[in-house]
Amino acid sequence: MPAGPVSPVQADALRSSLHDRGQRLTPQRQRVLALFERLGEGSHLSAEEVHQRLLKAEERVSLATVYRTLRLLSSMELLCELELPEGGRRFELASDEAHRDHHHLVCARCGHTEEFESEAVLQAGGEAAALHGFQLLNCVLNVRALCPACSQQDDEV
Repeated sequence: MPAGPVSPVQADALRSSLHDRGQRLTPQRQRVLALFERLGEGSHLSAEEVHQRLLKAEERVSLATVYRTLRLLSSMELLCELELPEGGRRFELASDEAHRDHHHLVCARCGHTEEFESEAVLQAGGEAAALHGFQLLNCVLNVRALCPACSQQDDEV
């Protein structure tokens, strides 16, 4: 089943933003953004996972195009890029202001990612910024851990 279309309002905003950059809204770019919009907030996908999901939906997009599109949509702040310590990257739909400062639990083995919010983390970030004369823009914490499935594999060995 193909990824849902980008709404007309979203397509117009995206088309206008791309036009301002001297680029155009290609069907491939629409497909990538539509996939994230269909999945909604909280879905963290690698470029390879995006590519595989599009292929399963019978959407023809090359992996190279997926990589370029993810970078472009991130630079336009339509997607957020989560950089993992192991060198991998995952992407998620950009959040609204109310959910902008969320944090991630990332499995160090399989990359599974869960979001959480913590007022204490935001407060600590604000205090650290103020202590050093910085102005806090956002506060994001990535916690490396083992997810339940990977922990269970360790227990079975």
